[in-house]
Amino acid sequence: MEKVWFKNYQAGVAHEIDINTFKSIVEVFDASVSKFRDRPAVACMDKVLSYGELDQQVSHFASYLQNTLKLAKGDRVALMMPNLLQYPVAVFGTLRAGCTVVNVNPLYTPRELEHQLNDSGAETIVILENFANVLEDVIRRTKVKNVIIASIGDMLGFPKGAIVNFVVRKIKKMVPAWHLPGHIRFNDALDKGSKQAYRKVDIGHEDIAFLQYTGGTTGVSKGAMLLHRNIVANMLQAGAWIKPGIREGQEVIVTALPLYHIFSLTANLMAFTEIGALNVLISNPRDIPGFVKELKKYKITAITGVNTLFNALLNNPEFKTIDFSSWRLSLGGGMAVQRAVAERWKQTTGVTLVEAYGLTETSPAACMNPLNLKDYNGTIGLPVPSTDIQIRDMDGKEVAQGEAGELCIKGPQVMKGYWQRPDETAKVIDKDGFLATGDMAIITPDGFVKLVDRKKDMILVSGFNVYPNEIEDVVALHPGVLEVACIGIPDERSGEVVKVFVVRKDPTLTADAVLEHCRQNLTGYKVPKSVEFRDELPKTNVGKILRRALRDEQTGKTA
Repeated sequence: MEKVWFKNYQAGVAHEIDINTFKSIVEVFDASVSKFRDRPAVACMDKVLSYGELDQQVSHFASYLQNTLKLAKGDRVALMMPNLLQYPVAVFGTLRAGCTVVNVNPLYTPRELEHQLNDSGAETIVILENFANVLEDVIRRTKVKNVIIASIGDMLGFPKGAIVNFVVRKIKKMVPAWHLPGHIRFNDALDKGSKQAYRKVDIGHEDIAFLQYTGGTTGVSKGAMLLHRNIVANMLQAGAWIKPGIREGQEVIVTALPLYHIFSLTANLMAFTEIGALNVLISNPRDIPGFVKELKKYKITAITGVNTLFNALLNNPEFKTIDFSSWRLSLGGGMAVQRAVAERWKQTTGVTLVEAYGLTETSPAACMNPLNLKDYNGTIGLPVPSTDIQIRDMDGKEVAQGEAGELCIKGPQVMKGYWQRPDETAKVIDKDGFLATGDMAIITPDGFVKLVDRKKDMILVSGFNVYPNEIEDVVALHPGVLEVACIGIPDERSGEVVKVFVVRKDPTLTADAVLEHCRQNLTGYKVPKSVEFRDELPKTNVGKILRRALRDEQTGKTA
């Protein structure tokens, strides 16, 4: 297929990137801390680290891994903590020591943690003390022998750090009892590291930077092998894309999504560190009033998030009182951005909510809308530089322009494969290097990619394809609806019928009102057959609505 998308690239965006610009993430980081040494790099709970200070702490951590723990190049280090100053120190320190980062969701159950530690072979873990009891449950059944315990107040300085830790432990009682013999405290590890010299490691494109585990929403959680080449490529792709709209050393980006998630990791921490931005870390984005208070403290220029996060902010009365005059970029990904949310966002902030698309397996950015987009357009944008895409049918053949099929992606950001699972890798990456995404899409004549839905979420009603995204978009437009999820449930006559789960904004909203709204906006077979009201919808840790959990629940009911 001709690369029709190039004609809609924003002026100044290169069609290709030069992957050889940097050998590794560490080389990118080193260049940034040298260039922006006195600029603020990360902020959390009112404590700010400059690029120079971050560089120093990163070296101390790398030195501790090398000199005290004697870790070798390629050894896996698990990181299990929310957005705190310790995270960038640990992640860049681990990479600088030549080791591989294994990001772990802090909300994991013992079973999930045990699987990931054993699957990755990690022998070292950095974990927030709030979750240390979970590690205690499983550590004897893993290879972990080095435990570094972080506390929320570690890097906040005295006396604030001590006060925060006291409140967290004694007042809020957020730290369950734990016992892990031989552990070391995070600050003590930094202190030990500072007393010995860090030795530079030769790191190249083919070294594994991250074992980034897919959410486990489809079968067993697998580790995507993201090489330094993959992440460097995605940084360069993102950098080329945002180049016309950013100012080096001046941007302030809100990092509310967890950094252990690939979206926030690459888009915020990696790409914005490369341009000398300040990352404002939000440790608990579910506390919307607290989140809004943080937003008022800084001259924000950029924010990334998922649809549910933007929706939650819009439904907080204080959010509307923020001074949005410095805001320039709002980027949505991780799940479909709904038109109703995008339009309210533009109305409230004056900034277009630009939708992007990616996967853990693509480091993650594969498609993005131009930053000069005037209004929400319902697409996931254009393939980013040096990225090729195809839309294929069930037999793996490319479909005609405008037809729906599975979106397949090829580019330097596509993972090497799944860790120790060549069979699973072969299922998704073909001999030509195209990754099958599992997402159904079409390409418009202008080269924009419109996501229809997840292949496995598609509902088949009497032979007609129904895509939940479309139904959810329509239902979300009703002013009485706060959140919505759509699934297919078995039906004797039509195979499946559409069911929607709604969280009400208006407590008087009825099922009949929802259905009437759908009848006015959808063709007959797409109209839901039932509406169920809920107080909340099941979500991943990032805020992505879990349709699968709702499907499993319904299957259980009908089994």
